Amino acid sequence: MGARGELFTTEVILNNRSYFFNVKENRTGDVFLQVVESKNIEGEKFDRRAIVVFEEDMQKFFRGLDASVTFIEKNRRQRLKEAAEKKSDVPAKSKRVYRKTTEEKNPGQEKVTPERKSTGKLRVVPRKK
Repeated sequence: MGARGELFTTEVILNNRSYFFNVKENRTGDVFLQVVESKNIEGEKFDRRAIVVFEEDMQKFFRGLDASVTFIEKNRRQRLKEAAEKKSDVPAKSKRVYRKTTEEKNPGQEKVTPERKSTGKLRVVPRKK
């Protein structure tokens, strides 16, 4: 048996929180799960909270936890679906339309002359004086 009756421990580290899942045994031999949340506040201080679930209550506890996780997943999928539908219902923003060059409109009819300068698809035509 480990320190303070610990049989098994695992840790989950997130941004500023850590979760510890400790399986422990007390002096009378009762096995229980202790879930501890440790939150970092103000640099060096920690806010620590724990819940304890005894062995005989674990099945009910896990059924409740499972129902909650199932609800969260269904709700997340529903929100994603609604967001996608909302996005598809919004009319597309007007796209910029660039004037096509004469050559693109009528291929082969007009060629670039020395008075015209070609800059890709748009043509810059010098002003006549």
